[in-house]
Amino acid sequence: MEEINKTAKIQFFFRPFSADPKVQVVISVAFLVMYLTSLSGNAIIAVIVQINHSLHTPMYFFLANLAVLEISYIPSIAPLALANLLSMGKTPVSITGCGTQMFFFVFLGGVDCVLLAVMAYDQFIAICYPLRYTLIMSWPLCVELMVGSLVLGFLLSLPLTILIFHLPFCNNNKIYHFHCDMPAVMRLACADTHVHQTALYIISFIVLSIPLSVISISYVFIVVAILQIRSAEGHHLAFPTCSSHILVVLLQYGCTSFIYLSPSSSYSPEMDWVVSVVYTFITPILNPLIYSMRNKELKDALRRALSEF
Repeated sequence: MEEINKTAKIQFFFRPFSADPKVQVVISVAFLVMYLTSLSGNAIIAVIVQINHSLHTPMYFFLANLAVLEISYIPSIAPLALANLLSMGKTPVSITGCGTQMFFFVFLGGVDCVLLAVMAYDQFIAICYPLRYTLIMSWPLCVELMVGSLVLGFLLSLPLTILIFHLPFCNNNKIYHFHCDMPAVMRLACADTHVHQTALYIISFIVLSIPLSVISISYVFIVVAILQIRSAEGHHLAFPTCSSHILVVLLQYGCTSFIYLSPSSSYSPEMDWVVSVVYTFITPILNPLIYSMRNKELKDALRRALSEF
């Protein structure tokens, strides 16, 4: 009981990336620029899809939901990260606050991974079964897939967060990270974490491998179908959308796999920090850029919206 009371009173601090305040300010400015760019870019996509009836199709429905996810995802990390960068790691976060941040980070990240698999399946149906597309990808199914992604993300995040914060935390309260990431927080526990690390590894492997398998299988069939298209115009229409989605998948799954599936013996706080920046700040910026730059319908809708102002 005394151990639980001690843990409940603990406040965590994030170690500064550099001991030089000027470097910290430069990093915080870079984070702020990426934060605002991601919010504005994803907000534009969500609004453009909403106001253009021509984009009210399953593909853009999932794309708009991905944008909304990214809008929710970065605010769970960026404000606290910016505060700690500017205060040289002196901004405290309670154990409840850390657990809340971890829950939403894992929840939204898990939904993101599942949604990318759903989008790959949508592309597979659109390219391999174009005549049956509207019949298969009905609006009720689209809503069910989206709700299912949210439920899976919740069922992934809640048990893992509870599992980790049932660990006792003693005097070591310096998190070598810019947010409450699971591996970084688990390393502060003053107890044997072997079971927790194994559970995290197994769940991460399942959550990453199943959607990635769906994506890989979908794109094998998609590539075969595209290669069977004889017209150059057909190739030109199909390849940009698919290649943009593959690039997003590689960034998301590559970085996440590095963080959660790397053996603990090869753990490097500095490398973990850098890779986390890629998938928490850079990937949400690239999503709207990649999808809008490679998508003619979305670019046309954006031009029409801008011409009205």
